Amino acid sequence: VQLQASGGGLVQPGGSLRLSCEASGNILRINYMAWYRQAPGKQRDLVASSTIAGGTNVADSVKGRFTISRDNAKNTVYLQMNSLKPEDTAVYYCKAEGIYYTESYWLPSSWGQGTLVTVSS
Repeated sequence: VQLQASGGGLVQPGGSLRLSCEASGNILRINYMAWYRQAPGKQRDLVASSTIAGGTNVADSVKGRFTISRDNAKNTVYLQMNSLKPEDTAVYYCKAEGIYYTESYWLPSSWGQGTLVTVSS
């Protein structure tokens, strides 16, 4: 499976961006999709996650500013980022887990290539 992330860029503090990550291939369903981020010199941290049943989780550091959503029919996950701060600057990665091609053939997980978000005036 290939996860294609897009939507990153340069934005001023207080601005907004919307990231997208689409899983390509003849996929039946994806149980779990999430966004992580990694700032220079730091570890990769979970930002937000979404289950196929509709459950979501958002890190405390971005709660109230970031929203995760997904389109199961398109195997796509989104991250709406509002009120961006300089400390949100990082490479954002999407991750998929439980990637089912059929009920008997599935992959445990896959990472996207990352998209850079820079928040600066």
